[in-house]
Formats: sequence, structure tokens, C-alpha cells
Amino acid sequence: MKRFGFVILLAVCLTMVVGVPAAAQDGRPDLLIWADNTREKALTPLVEQFSADFGVTVRVDEIGMGDIRANLPVAGPAGEGPDIIIAAHDWIGELVLNGSVVPLNLGDKAAEFNPAALSLFTYNGELYGMPYAVENVAFFRNPELVPDAPATWDEVKAITEELVSSGTSEFGYLIQTNDAYHYFPIMNAFGGYVFGLDENGNYNPEDVGIDSPGAIAAGQWLQSMAEAGYLVADVNYDVMHAKFEGGDAAMIITGPWALPRIRQSGVPYAISDLPAGPAGPGKPFIGGQGFMISAYSPNQLLAEAFLLDFMANTEPMQAMYDADPRPPAYLPVLESLADPDLEAFRHAGLVGEPQPSIPQMSSVWGAWGNAQQFTITQELDGETAFTDAAAQIRDLIAGRVTGATTSETGEYVGLPGTIQEALGCPGNWQPECENTRMIVGEDDGVWQAAFDLPAGSYEYKVALNGTWDVNYGMGGEAGGANIVLNLDADTNVVFLFDPISHWVTDNVNSLIVSAPGSYQAALGCPGDWAPDCLLSWMQDADGDGIYSFSTDVLPAGDYEVKAALNQSWDVNYGADGEAGGANIPFTVSADNEPVTFSFDSSTNLLTVAVGG
Repeated sequence: MKRFGFVILLAVCLTMVVGVPAAAQDGRPDLLIWADNTREKALTPLVEQFSADFGVTVRVDEIGMGDIRANLPVAGPAGEGPDIIIAAHDWIGELVLNGSVVPLNLGDKAAEFNPAALSLFTYNGELYGMPYAVENVAFFRNPELVPDAPATWDEVKAITEELVSSGTSEFGYLIQTNDAYHYFPIMNAFGGYVFGLDENGNYNPEDVGIDSPGAIAAGQWLQSMAEAGYLVADVNYDVMHAKFEGGDAAMIITGPWALPRIRQSGVPYAISDLPAGPAGPGKPFIGGQGFMISAYSPNQLLAEAFLLDFMANTEPMQAMYDADPRPPAYLPVLESLADPDLEAFRHAGLVGEPQPSIPQMSSVWGAWGNAQQFTITQELDGETAFTDAAAQIRDLIAGRVTGATTSETGEYVGLPGTIQEALGCPGNWQPECENTRMIVGEDDGVWQAAFDLPAGSYEYKVALNGTWDVNYGMGGEAGGANIVLNLDADTNVVFLFDPISHWVTDNVNSLIVSAPGSYQAALGCPGDWAPDCLLSWMQDADGDGIYSFSTDVLPAGDYEVKAALNQSWDVNYGADGEAGGANIPFTVSADNEPVTFSFDSSTNLLTVAVGG
């Protein structure tokens, strides 16, 4: 790699001229990289080598994968963000639209990367990332229980029935209760899809296929498995893998990231293509991870040199693979491997579809996963679950929050402020304007509204019943100060108002944090594990970054909980503040014992305190 030293040293010199001294004065390294815990371990020794070779300071901060995406547009403009992030390819649409990343020109280096991987990181004809891994799921089976790979999902069901009825295995095929990503190959095998394609072959967000005939047929297959007792509730990633690795489940869908733990378990396994359905083979999502350069970086030239002239070489890319063995996007490393498991994944992915990277995809995951969960738990039949999910997705994409604008007692809530002229009101600060009325939640009583606002600085409050007689401002204070809303780009802003605590906020100034868990039905939610039910909304009225919620209505029993952001499962935190981590158990020893849930936004740690 020393042969690229001139290019890097030139970048170092130019960077120093334009501003590294200022950055160094405040303790900031020349390059700051955000990576999750897996990639941080691989990158740290590499950046130490880079620092020693070229005399620049580089630091890798361990940030949860979901937090990287959420925090970059916030920390970047404040001068506290990274120069480089490790990101999933499907973040690109959102990050490009909010101006958080810049295009990257690989030049001659492009020939050293898998073309399919480069296409994943391309948006509107421009490349926004340097990929290092491409991945998809495949079908795992225990060959001692299932000697031959099932060709169809009907065969999967028949094998499951035989294994369970004979007592050979506790489960045949097992899937996570709420995990649309792994469910996708089942849905599309029956003819379902997420987004249709336009005339140019691009994903069309106006064509949502979650309730298409094929998606409904897949939901009915899922329902039949649940009704037979073959699929059960409360199965997360760890439970599914523990069952497979312990020989208690014969078949699962998982990805190359699971190979280390499966190999270590010693369970016999075979990897094959995903079973087919009436519409053809099961097609996995094709996804990728890679490096992106922050638009807020003061050292973009140095960041580009680090990626193209240091990381895009065999030794660093091999180190990334060794730390997390996913199929490399860097061809020299890929071609040096002789791993039959990775070849099996590659073959399963030949029919795969790129996971949509358009911004509207963020509106899909929560409702789609909930439909799967409601079908497995038999709270809804398959057709109803996926029909309702599709309607919710279309509303989210359109920026709609649907429901009644008047409560059962005849009250209504408006959002007067300087946002109103932008939303079609005849003037600002008009509590009577119907354009900025909020919607009351049917299940939780929380008032919400979602509006598309242009970039700018605004102020607003909440006012009841079209007058200023009762109004609430900052911190939920009656007649309190106006709430300031600063938007650096055009933004769909979600506003919320709790009629009990009177806290009013939005998803720009605050996190929207709920505590979904196995206790929510006892609160009055339609079901458990519902991140969109705001009866378990954790609030931070004093702005100290600690979000909390208390209740004393739970019956005695054992429960589990997690923290979820933005009323969906897209970003969630479990035990030890880990993104997507294990459920957090807690016990209520007596009926109506007080329970307080607290979420620390600086650590993503959710704690549960039971008792006085």
C-alpha cells in the first residue's frame, strides 16, 4: 500500500492548508469514522497503521448501526459528526435527500469491485459509497433431520408436519415473529412484492405490493403454519438460532453473518437456494455495506484518499472480511476465497432483488413486520394483517396520519404557529385553521399530525378547540414558550401531543421513543409488541435526554420490553442498549405495582424499575 503514499500525503497537505489545524485545536482527529461494534474491531488496527504511515490522527468511534443513520444529519451540521461512516446501502436515498453524504468517484478502482455491489450504492446515476460486502440470505437445514433441500414452501410445510407430529423435532421450519427481511423470500415466492417498478426499472413507491394477491397468498400460508402450531410467537433472532443450533428446529432462513455462531455450535448444516412457490423461486433481498463520506466533513479530500488509496486494497479488505465473513465486494479478496458456504449464498442470491434504497422504504418495515407478527400470533388473519399493513404504508409514504380530528368529547387540537402559511392557512398563529389540526389516536388517545415543511426556522404551540383559551408550549407548560423548529432541508415533520401530560413535541426536536413489550395489551393497546401504540410513549419534557413512562395497571407476572424509535421496529434497542438486541425481562410481583421505564438517549439503555 505504500505505493499510494504520494496521493495520500498530497491529500494530507491540502487538508492541513484548508482547516485541519482548526479541527485539531478542539481535539477532533483528522479523520473520524463511525462504525458499529463488528466493523470497529476490524478498522481500529487499520487506522492505527494509516496514522503511523502518514502522520495523521484517525479515530474509529463505535456507534450502533441504526444510530449512525439517525445521528449523522443531527451531529454533522453541529460539527460533531464523522468524516466517514460505515453504512447499509439502503440508507442512500434518505441520506442523499437530506444532504448528508457526497458522491464518490472510484476512478480506475471501480474495476476492482463487484459491479452488482457498485449498483447498490448508486442513486440517481451517482455512486455514493465504496462497498466492501454484499449479502443475501439463504435456506439452512439440518441434514440429519432434512436430508434433501425442499424445493417448495409446500414441501417445507409437509416436512415440518412430519417432524413435529413424529416428535423428531420441536420445530420444523422456524422464522422470527417480526422480521420482514427474512420473510421476503416467502412472500415473493407466492407473487408478492414490496414496490413495483416504473417504466425505467426503478422502484415505484406509488405501487405498494404488500397487499397484492401474491402477498395475501403468502400471508395465508403463514397463517396456516401458525394455526397448526408450527410457528409461534416471541421468536427473535437469538431464539431462532438457538433452536436451530440445539437441534430443536430443522430449517431456518439466515445470512452469512450467522456462519460463525452456527459453525461454533457444531450443529450439522447445509445451505441451499430458497424454496419456490406458485410464482417461482424465493428471491432474497440483495444488500450491501460500505463506506460513505459525510457531506459535513471538513476533510473530504483526506477521507476520499483514505478510502481509495488505503482501504481499497487486499490487506484492509481481507481484514474486514476476517472480522465479519460476509461475501466481499472487493474482487481480489472474493476471488481468493474457497468457501463452499459463501458459494452457496452466492448461488441463492442469483435470483435476488436489490433491497430498495428509496427513502419510502423506511415507511415499510414497521407495518410489514407487524403484519407478519399479527398473523403468527393469530391476532389477525393473514389477509387482514397484510391489507391493513399496506394501507398504513401508503399513508406513511403520503405523509398522512389518519384518524378523527375530533375526540369523543368533541375536542380538537390545532398547531398554530409560523408553520401555518406554509401549510395553506391564510395566516400564521391561527388556532382555528383546519389545515393544521391534529388526529387523535383511536387506541392511545395521543394527538398526531405529519406535515411536509420546507427548510426554514419555525415556531409553534398547541391550542385546543380553535382558540387561545387553552394552549401548551415548551415542556408541556400551559401558556408556555413557543417551540422552535429548525429545518435544514425539506422535511416531513411528525408532531405529537399528549392530552394527559400536555407534552407537545416533534420528531426533529425529540426522539419519539416507545416501550413495546409483552405487557402492552394490559395498558389497553390492541396487542403486545406494538411500537406504534403510544400508551407506552416515553417522554422527555425537561429535555435532559432521559425519556420515561410510568404505569401502575399491570397485573403480576413476567414481562419483556424493548425501546423503539419513531413508532416502528426500524430502530430498536434491547438489553445493554444494543441495537436490535435481546428483549429486556422484568417481573411485576403484585398487581398494580408501579413500573417506570427510562430510556437514556446518550447510551440507548432502557431500564425498568419496579416498585416504589
